[in-house]
Amino acid sequence: MDFITLLGLIAGILTTLAYLPQAIKTWQSKSADDISWSMLIILSVGIVLWLVYGVSIRNIPLIVANVVTFFLTSIILVLKIRYKNVV
Repeated sequence: MDFITLLGLIAGILTTLAYLPQAIKTWQSKSADDISWSMLIILSVGIVLWLVYGVSIRNIPLIVANVVTFFLTSIILVLKIRYKNVV
């Protein structure tokens, strides 16, 4: 594995893991009131576009990072919908 690929994998891992604490906090608190709908939608579209780009150029770090990031963002989105009316 060359240095650039390794650098991309490390960057992808770190930026992807940044969503894990939010997903855990949302699940534990059963509240997603502080998370903006527009942010989640814009972020999800951006992640999908990065994923399409990564696939089109066959870049494994981009593909892996964005698949995992989309999964974590989807969890947050589902929890936001699920806990919408929880008091």
